[in-house]
Amino acid sequence: MRVVAVVLAHVVLWTAALVCAWLLRFEFSIPATYRYQFLIWFPALLACRVLAFSAFRLFSDIWRYSGVGALRTILQATVLSSIAYACLTWAMGFKEHPRSIFLLEAGISFAAVGGVRLLARAAHSRWSRRNRNPQEQARRLLILGAGDAGEMLIREILRLHRSRYEPVGFLDDDRKKWGQRIHGLSVIGGIDELADAASSRGVKDVIIAIPTATGRQMQRFVECCKAADVSYKTIPGIDHLIDGCVTVSQLRDVDIEDLLGRDPVTLDIDVISQAVASKVVLVSGAGGSIGSEICRQVCRFKPAALVLLERAENNLFNIHRELQRLYPDVCVVPRLADVADVPRMRAIFQRLRPTVVFHAAAHKHVPMLEWNPSEGIANNVFGTKALADLSDQYRVERFVMISTDKAVNPTSVMGTTKRIAEMYVQALAERSKTRFVTVRFGNVLGSAGSVIPIFREQIARGGPITITHPEMRRYFMTIPEASQLVLQAGAMGKGGEIFILDMGEPVKIVDLARSLVELSGLQAGVDIAIEYTGLRPGEKLFEEIAVGDEHAEKTRHPKIFVGRSRRCSWERLNRHLEILSTLEGQPPERIRSTLVEVVPEYDATVVPERLPIAPAEPVVVPSRVIASA
Repeated sequence: MRVVAVVLAHVVLWTAALVCAWLLRFEFSIPATYRYQFLIWFPALLACRVLAFSAFRLFSDIWRYSGVGALRTILQATVLSSIAYACLTWAMGFKEHPRSIFLLEAGISFAAVGGVRLLARAAHSRWSRRNRNPQEQARRLLILGAGDAGEMLIREILRLHRSRYEPVGFLDDDRKKWGQRIHGLSVIGGIDELADAASSRGVKDVIIAIPTATGRQMQRFVECCKAADVSYKTIPGIDHLIDGCVTVSQLRDVDIEDLLGRDPVTLDIDVISQAVASKVVLVSGAGGSIGSEICRQVCRFKPAALVLLERAENNLFNIHRELQRLYPDVCVVPRLADVADVPRMRAIFQRLRPTVVFHAAAHKHVPMLEWNPSEGIANNVFGTKALADLSDQYRVERFVMISTDKAVNPTSVMGTTKRIAEMYVQALAERSKTRFVTVRFGNVLGSAGSVIPIFREQIARGGPITITHPEMRRYFMTIPEASQLVLQAGAMGKGGEIFILDMGEPVKIVDLARSLVELSGLQAGVDIAIEYTGLRPGEKLFEEIAVGDEHAEKTRHPKIFVGRSRRCSWERLNRHLEILSTLEGQPPERIRSTLVEVVPEYDATVVPERLPIAPAEPVVVPSRVIASA
């Protein structure tokens, strides 16, 4: 019944439009010779209109949700049906039909049909405001940023969320926009005027709608919001927006990644696509923070298949399930395996024949590997060797190893094992047709076991936040940024390079902690204490990205440098690896002394005495513990 009523309403509007067109054409006095044409061709016009509007599914629209998109469709249907009507009259020989009628009728018809729908939308919006629950008062808000993102956001708020929000205007630092209006709302002034604007207009909420904002800019915006005593939210960065569209559902709290944010990564899509698209891609450590993000990025380029290699079952289950949901058209193959298990890895390579390998599997926690150095060698060194050897044997096109800044002048077992892995990959590159490259970067914000999740957990418990040293500094980048640059560097590599990612300026860990406390609405040193615990085994105060003799040079990508460090001879390296393979179960001191022989720059003395690497005496396990086990 609803469709019948809608069609009848359109028939009334089209009839009125045709009558008005004829009256306007003949100055409200239609000659008798033309009246019969009106009666003959009126049904033909209605038929053309009904067919066109049915084809565009305009009779099933809900009028109160009509917008620019609906008006565009109405215009298309109106123009198409008018052209059909004109062609029909001329084909039937009625060339004396006034041509101006076609234009007049089409214009009036579009205005009438579109206008009625917009009136219905306006009436519904007004009715909704009048019938709103008095207790559900709309929150007055300001938008920081009068650009495209702010415009899209305010458009959706005015269309769908008037009951929740009452926008009062924009603030933007671009003086040219001051005084201008967007959807009826004025650009009041600069962002520094937030406190005055919020106070005079009763604003309690602010939305930061500047997706291109840098970390320093975000810090300034947050400080302005705190000074104005308003709550604030933001939208995702430009590299996280889907199709560049901004919606209310994407609003979120400002996070530490925003305050440390950097310029969005620009990718050479063609180069990456040539390296990944329609290829079988294998990612080791696919369930980890970096590995899982590399998988997401790879799926964007439509590989022939994506092999997820992971030894942690839950992590593999989660990333496989996520990729199946987000990328149903990509063939995702989960494989539960340890990279150091050579027979298992050989079976996977034999069956799946990967073309590109991203090696992200590694033990990464510095203190854990100080206490368990043989495990670091087994996974970081011999796991890499197994994967690299198989990549060479099965003619993989590209092998990209993920390394770390801790491999530069290492002071830890973790950094030293990653440096040995770098050396092996570089040495193998000289003997293989596979393009072996290494990508080296620092800490990744929010990765599993990193300082951000630890600090958040400590804040949730009420503190204290524990930091090893007040001068501790680290390089940081976000997980998506690191993963995108890994793909870019891997696609650029010719073989044997160590690519070094531009990490920006190092960040003091204590400043990071204070920012997290403030974002939680608390005060560092007042609500949450900060305690210094001393350096842990193998830690350095400052990390390095490259050493002097690597001669890091610029590449065509502004955030990627390439270093060509000194090579280790193939024979010498393999002799060292043979010795390392015999160290399982040996005392940590002997393992370290052997590592120094392989990597002379390894400083094994940076181990605080207050945290022993191994107990001085054998540990005696109480009998009651054994009995209960």
